[in-house]
Amino acid sequence: MDQLDQALHTVFGPVPMPSRSSPSTDGNDAGLEAAGRELSGRLMRVNHAGEICAQALYQGQAATAQLPQVRGKMEQAAQEENDHLAWTEERIRELGGHISYLNPLWYAGSFAIGALAGVIGDKWSLGFVAETEKQVVKHLEGHLQRLPAEDNKSRAILEQMRDDEGRHATVAIESGGAELPEPVRQAMRCASKIMTRTAYWI
Repeated sequence: MDQLDQALHTVFGPVPMPSRSSPSTDGNDAGLEAAGRELSGRLMRVNHAGEICAQALYQGQAATAQLPQVRGKMEQAAQEENDHLAWTEERIRELGGHISYLNPLWYAGSFAIGALAGVIGDKWSLGFVAETEKQVVKHLEGHLQRLPAEDNKSRAILEQMRDDEGRHATVAIESGGAELPEPVRQAMRCASKIMTRTAYWI
């Protein structure tokens, strides 16, 4: 029941209260024109969908992790990702946009992948986390370059997310994560492109 409750809250809300205040609270949208608001809203929708996937991955891995300490790391990471989920959703609403209509699909697919990674073995599960977070950091850096210069609020959120994701990757490696084979990394990049390009529009 706990897993089901987590899934429902992640996909349909309400999102649990974040443990940290949004980094965007000190910014403002003065000077952000309509075209800029639309672009920022779409980019933040992609990042919100990415956080749906992250929640699902971590929850799936936690459900099948073999070692209690690894399960704990997955659960802790999922809790920290919840901050990102709440921050991006709040920012999307401020910009007048909407979250991806395909979030249930993103969640289901990512949970299955995470659960499979956990079954294969903890070192591969942690390696999957590390590679995922490395790719997310690159993705966030790309979005930081695309954001309108006037959108300081979204920029503050993405910068904090980038720092958090980089730390998650480091922790996964230090905890014994194995480097994934190149074909697996390529498949992950391909799946990420499909999700990000689709969520930008839907």
